[in-house]
Amino acid sequence: MFSELKVLQTILVLFFTLSLSTNHSNGKLVLEGSASFDTSGFTLLTNTTKHSYGRVLNQESLYWKNDNFSFDFLFGIVPEHKHSGSQGMALFFSPTRNLPVASSEYLGLFNATNNGKTSNNLLAIELDIQKDEEFGDIDDNHVGININGMRSVLSASAGYYDDEDGSFKNLSLISGKVMRLSLVYSFLHKQLNVTLSPAEFSVPPLKPLLSLNRDLSSYILEDMYYGFTASTGSIGAIHYMLGVFTTNDPENPLWEFNSVPILPPYPKKSYDKAKIVLAVCLTLSVIAAFVASWIGFVFYLRHKKVKEVIEEWEIEYAPHRFAYKELFNATKGFKEKKLLGSGGFGQVYRGTLSGSDAEIAVKRTSHGSSQGKREFLAEISTIGRLRHPNIVRLLGYCRHKDDLFLVYDFMPNGSLDKYLNGSDTNENQERLSWDQRFKIIRDVASALFYLHQEWVQVIIHRDIKPANVLLDHEMNARLGDFGLAKMYDQGFDPQTTKLAGTFGYIAPEFLRTGRATTNTDVYAFGLVMLEVVCGRRLIERSEAKNEEVLVDWILELWVEGKNFNAAEESIRQEHNRGEIELVLKLGVLCSHQAESIRPDMSAVMRILNGVLQLPDNLLDVVLAERLRGRPEISMEVLLDVNSISTLSFTHSFMSHGR
Repeated sequence: MFSELKVLQTILVLFFTLSLSTNHSNGKLVLEGSASFDTSGFTLLTNTTKHSYGRVLNQESLYWKNDNFSFDFLFGIVPEHKHSGSQGMALFFSPTRNLPVASSEYLGLFNATNNGKTSNNLLAIELDIQKDEEFGDIDDNHVGININGMRSVLSASAGYYDDEDGSFKNLSLISGKVMRLSLVYSFLHKQLNVTLSPAEFSVPPLKPLLSLNRDLSSYILEDMYYGFTASTGSIGAIHYMLGVFTTNDPENPLWEFNSVPILPPYPKKSYDKAKIVLAVCLTLSVIAAFVASWIGFVFYLRHKKVKEVIEEWEIEYAPHRFAYKELFNATKGFKEKKLLGSGGFGQVYRGTLSGSDAEIAVKRTSHGSSQGKREFLAEISTIGRLRHPNIVRLLGYCRHKDDLFLVYDFMPNGSLDKYLNGSDTNENQERLSWDQRFKIIRDVASALFYLHQEWVQVIIHRDIKPANVLLDHEMNARLGDFGLAKMYDQGFDPQTTKLAGTFGYIAPEFLRTGRATTNTDVYAFGLVMLEVVCGRRLIERSEAKNEEVLVDWILELWVEGKNFNAAEESIRQEHNRGEIELVLKLGVLCSHQAESIRPDMSAVMRILNGVLQLPDNLLDVVLAERLRGRPEISMEVLLDVNSISTLSFTHSFMSHGR
């Protein structure tokens, strides 16, 4: 974007890399706090002292107002412990050398009183090795651009972008290796680029790690000083500043080296009382060996019947496997207050994964139950491989002792059934608007269309009902609970012969033959559509006799031309009358007793999206097929039904044999 400045920076960086000397650092840098000059030529910002900070400031101010500038320096952080550190370091620009008294918790830059104040006029690039929730840190290994305070305006995990393939390469700030931090500001384009790279690179990568599009003229005053600061906390770290170079001061670089220096390890504490240490170690070893033997013996007695072996189904189907301890901690030990619901399938708990703060739902079933294990395997072999925005995502599973666990995305708004069924709804529960209901219907239809016709295999859910439709934080519907699902290859008929599902939602032909097809899912979906529009159960004994069975009542109103009255009163508005009547008719059609009358899900989707229209004589078709086979209907009525000659119900509405 500003290639001329980039070329200049490259030339200067090459010069800087080839010739650094120590005279400049002692002559122009002022030390504060724990900072010191090392005999090897390094500048140490911190030492082994805990909860301290050190600063190095340039003695002479620079004029960068309304101008481009480029800045490079080499640094390294050697932690007390290999994989952890506390606090971090920063390169900063200040209008004064007399900074207020700072705190180690604020990187030696700010304190609790002045943190975040605009009067600071301070710009800093932090190299943070501790995740601090108070300052909104993204992780414990990141680079951030800070203005006037500890909360970064822009940050990214430490690393760089490879010039050859553009891939991102991670860097550990506490690796103990020397690294280079480069920043370039274009006054013309009002853009600050920050790049992190290994010191071995002769020039920084072309793509910056951070790119902030902001006019910095209000923060950079007439005279600015640059400096370096670092601090330690309860865990020690030594912060090294090896060299610095700016476009404003191209001569007298800091230090010469022909190869990248190796930083010394963190100092180890030495003890003279070797005999006492040896005696203590031996004593502890004997005690530890005894305790370990006892624990191993008890563990063997208690767990010899539960062997954590990898079974065949795990190799073929299994997604990510969670550790039991991870789920135990996420659900606070599967406490009752975390219980979302329970049933024949087991219990479902709400949890939060440590480290990511991701909310999950954990379904717990018994490994010893043949039904529980069968449904567990069914879910893994189906939903475990599905990726669709309207299907609940299976994150993984766990096996522990006699229990099996399935881990899903948490759906904060629960299941659809709690928003329906009128009197059962919590008085404080907000009623669904028609727009919300219509979107829920289309979401579930989209999921079924994907299962039946879009995935590589055909999946029959076999348990479509409001309780298995879950709602996320934006009230998007997702189909869940695939414990009864069956799958078969496209073009082949399923051979399912065992009855499964929830009574009331089981299609009549499934009851007769035990053979589930995509048509049986369409039947249940049709009933769900009617429940969503009417806000009540399929059968209500408390209603008038002609209104007890929802489908029969809606059909009766349809014959009278009053089917709109079946909709829940709270959603009846003239502007949505057409959509409501459409869904009611489509629901009756999908839940028709005759399998041959029901449309497939591709037709359902096209109807809901307004691409396909219902035929004008649909009521005649529905009544004709509904009356067939009923012994209480007289022959005269049947003959009259058979005389209907204008059925325009085309094959495009019919099921396609799936």
